[in-house]
Amino acid sequence: MRLLTVVLPTYNESKNIPILIERLTKVLAKIDYEILVVDDNSPDKTYEVVDQIGSKNSRVRCIRRIHERGLSSAVMTGMASSSAKFYAVMDADLQHDEAILPGLLKAVNEEGFDLAVGSRAAEDGSFGEFSRLRRFISWTATMLAKMLLPVNVKDPMSGYFMVSREIFQQAEEKINPLGFKILLEFLGRVPGLKVKEVGYTFRNRVHGETKLSGSVIRNYIVALMDLRFGHLVSPIFVLYCLVGASGIIVYIVTVAIGDSLGMPLIRDVWPAPFNALPSSWLLGFGLSVTNNYVWNNYITFHERRHKSLALLAGFATFFLISLIGLLIQTSVSYLLAATGLFATHAGSGINRAIGITVAVITNYYLNLNFTWRKTRR
Repeated sequence: MRLLTVVLPTYNESKNIPILIERLTKVLAKIDYEILVVDDNSPDKTYEVVDQIGSKNSRVRCIRRIHERGLSSAVMTGMASSSAKFYAVMDADLQHDEAILPGLLKAVNEEGFDLAVGSRAAEDGSFGEFSRLRRFISWTATMLAKMLLPVNVKDPMSGYFMVSREIFQQAEEKINPLGFKILLEFLGRVPGLKVKEVGYTFRNRVHGETKLSGSVIRNYIVALMDLRFGHLVSPIFVLYCLVGASGIIVYIVTVAIGDSLGMPLIRDVWPAPFNALPSSWLLGFGLSVTNNYVWNNYITFHERRHKSLALLAGFATFFLISLIGLLIQTSVSYLLAATGLFATHAGSGINRAIGITVAVITNYYLNLNFTWRKTRR
């Protein structure tokens, strides 16, 4: 059993990985270690570069994942594939300072800490040449984590940490492999961890491109909601409801503007009783459905989003399901009114609320299984 396994999740890091492995070899020269690269089948063939290094250095090996994707699941795969006493997790883009690894190891091996974090916000730490935008994004993400989760760490967004095998085994069944920040998964799902932060200066990326994007920010928010509320309700359903709320706003604003402009009733087009509906209502419904489809496609169901011509088919399915939801909402409301179950002054409002709730839940599962159904590989 080795003392330490350094787990490096990679995707398109073929230029950085040889430099990092060389640096790690020097820093860890007095430690019984191995370097385990978990590569998500990088187009730049990072796995081949690692295999070439491994053929000459028995301390280096690579796991190439063909079908799986994601940083957290890659880290969990690496930890599960090693029998070392301690696991270090760091990025392969050379932005993490490998020189603090002995300090992290000392914290968990000798000082009694459960987890040691390479921290940009701790004493002697620095965000380096972070732009103002990146600092703001990092600060906002940290504040969200501290508000939603019981974490008392200055840099919970760090992707650089070390943990013992015992803590990994405690957390293994609890951690969501689809989570965005693996450190947050440990902190959020294993309460009471004794944590030490070791400061380091964050470095600029030299080769390759940053992984920060709109989808990364979205995945982080979903991960936070899953950590905080996942035992109660799906974070994807919460996003779906938030998008639906924005659609209601679009509908109300459209109808208000349409009525103020004097949009006419619909006559000689639709059969009674629908020919008495204001055209602003139909316009508002159409715009709200369009709004909901766009946001659900690019945020709620981001991993299954439609592209190119599939957008048209997806929108058609979504529009049809929205009509079904409207029918369900109206039917449930009228059925409750007919039974007289809620005959109080506020009864009509309760009936509508129940109708909306039933329609939202029905629409969510219909869209999940038809509009944005998971395709097989």
